[in-house]
Amino acid sequence: METVIKIACRDEKGLVHKITGVLFAKLLNVTQTNEFVDEPKDRFFMRVSFSGSTDLKLLTQEIEAVLPSDAKVEVIPPAKKRVLVCVTKEHHCLGDLLIKSQFEDMPFSIVGVVGNHAVLAPLCAQFSIPFTHVPAEGLTREAHEAQLRLIIDAANPDLIVLAKYMRILTPEFASAYLGKMINIHHSFLPAFVGANPYQQAFQRGVKIIGATAHFVTDDLDEGPIICQDVVSVNHSYDAKQMSKAGKEVEKSVLAKALQLVLEDRVFIHENKTILFD
Repeated sequence: METVIKIACRDEKGLVHKITGVLFAKLLNVTQTNEFVDEPKDRFFMRVSFSGSTDLKLLTQEIEAVLPSDAKVEVIPPAKKRVLVCVTKEHHCLGDLLIKSQFEDMPFSIVGVVGNHAVLAPLCAQFSIPFTHVPAEGLTREAHEAQLRLIIDAANPDLIVLAKYMRILTPEFASAYLGKMINIHHSFLPAFVGANPYQQAFQRGVKIIGATAHFVTDDLDEGPIICQDVVSVNHSYDAKQMSKAGKEVEKSVLAKALQLVLEDRVFIHENKTILFD
């Protein structure tokens, strides 16, 4: 793993030269660079990875000194990200994340799983991951979220993953973790809302099934999209087979989105994302 620099600022000539010049002067080895300019907005985005040792605080200051005054600079040392997962009853996304964490397929560790039902506690126990049951019955949404926030804040995760967490979040809760919370859902929205979306899809005779992974905002399912994908189905699929296909694409899309975020390859720009994959 290498140190990563993420930069967003007003565009101007010579930015790449200035940034890499600072790294060259410190004898750091640049291993990858990615740049993008949003010309209508006049915004410059850059991701740089490098190897070598240096004072990261001083490096940040020196890079900021050669950039426009509005620059946002993040220098991110190599480290596993801490992830907290929220679940309800469906196991497919959680199971995939547990396996990837256990076998270090991606640079993260699961610090805990929180569920509004206890169904998935035995699965977590098999991986020695702490599971906390926070039932919502008899509580207002705000009261339930207050309990959830205590657990999240105590764990202090870098990221929160809603792995088929089937609770509608309040805008206040979503805003508290802006840019740190990732959700996964089927891509039938807004056509098939509510319960049994795959039954609705079957009855409508859909030919593709998709999934969307996005950052959570106070608009819930309207946040910046990180990844999407689809799989083809046909008339021979019943609702159960469609659901199975949907779960597979949800797993893969969530894993890809999480990988990009873990490797600091995602910039949030207004209500969109810029991905350097």
